[in-house]
Amino acid sequence: MKEAIKERFLKYIAIDTQSDDKSETYPSTRKQLEFANYLSGELRSIGLKEVSVDEHGYVMATLPANTEAKAPVIGFIAHMDTSPDMPGKVTNPVIVENYQGGDIVLNSDLGLTLDPTEFPELNKYIGNTIIATDGTTLLGADDKAGIVEIIEAMKYLIAHPEIKHGKIRVGFTPDEEIGKGVDHFSVEKFGADFAYTLDGGEIGELEYENFNAAGAKINIQGRNIHPGYAKSKMINALNIATELNLLLPEFMKPEYTQDYEGFYHLIYINGTVENATVQYIIRDHDKKLFEDKKQLMLKTVQFLNNKYGSEIITIEMNDQYYNMREMVEKEMHIVETAFKAMELCDVEPRVVPIRGGTDGARLSYMGLLCPNIFAGGHNFHGKFEFVPLESMVKATEVIIKIAELYALEK
Repeated sequence: MKEAIKERFLKYIAIDTQSDDKSETYPSTRKQLEFANYLSGELRSIGLKEVSVDEHGYVMATLPANTEAKAPVIGFIAHMDTSPDMPGKVTNPVIVENYQGGDIVLNSDLGLTLDPTEFPELNKYIGNTIIATDGTTLLGADDKAGIVEIIEAMKYLIAHPEIKHGKIRVGFTPDEEIGKGVDHFSVEKFGADFAYTLDGGEIGELEYENFNAAGAKINIQGRNIHPGYAKSKMINALNIATELNLLLPEFMKPEYTQDYEGFYHLIYINGTVENATVQYIIRDHDKKLFEDKKQLMLKTVQFLNNKYGSEIITIEMNDQYYNMREMVEKEMHIVETAFKAMELCDVEPRVVPIRGGTDGARLSYMGLLCPNIFAGGHNFHGKFEFVPLESMVKATEVIIKIAELYALEK
């Protein structure tokens, strides 16, 4: 299994599937649809049934039950796109077998190194095979590791009919990285009683609570006057953008928060003296604190409008997704079974809040309860991303064990 997972992962990360948050199409990039069609062929080749790809790029497939025991229909879901933050086509992966500690040189020309003093989690993986990038791309373990783990788990179950399981549904989604992963997902067509996303981080993570999330786009209309004659006339949109950011609580920025602490995150600023655009994401696990943060943003904009004497600042703020805990707690057996499956696979479960969101957060509010299981990667969305191969093997084993437990228990 280990070599098969490695081979499939290296094959998939060599395919560019970046999403594009500026696009108005769905999926946002043609290459995601091409990857979806490619994956459908992969699923057919291992023996899955009812394989389909729709016009939006959703891949769905079925592993039929091999038992007459009453068991729920379980879904396993991963996303196909990689983050727009960096190029995502990996042509020169760095592979360190039997890692024995110390620095991992990613790219000597660029002076890039995975240093355990900066990334102490590396020390957990002594003896493992570490797969990383050469520093010119991200790795794409988020979430091609999840795709590989699901496919290899299905392949294993087909090859081992002595492991009894109910009907399993597989789903691969586009555009998760730009917050649109389930915009056109049909829960009814998918037909699972509940599901798991394989989109978590390090080995053992089990997540059923995530941020409440909103996005804010702010436009500032300034007034450009020759700087030599600007007194009492110029309104510098760039200065106001900076002022707005300084008025928000410093301790509520991502770099100063952890665990259940929410934040304001400035993700984009662009403009001139005449006009500037600023974008934020707003996050908090607690619904009341989430609403408070949104209100503070609105009050800050209004304060600046009052200060400068006109409505020069406009804001569009929209909720993006909500904490799935409220929904998943109605059926906690889903989390409990995953917890038990990890223990049976010699993985220490770590129930932690997601400091982000997954497709499963929105799906849980669409009627498909969907907690999140580790896929094994670290340092997503950047050039220091890596994944221990053995963590991917364990994630695959956990999928198999969940399917087996539900056939035994129900």
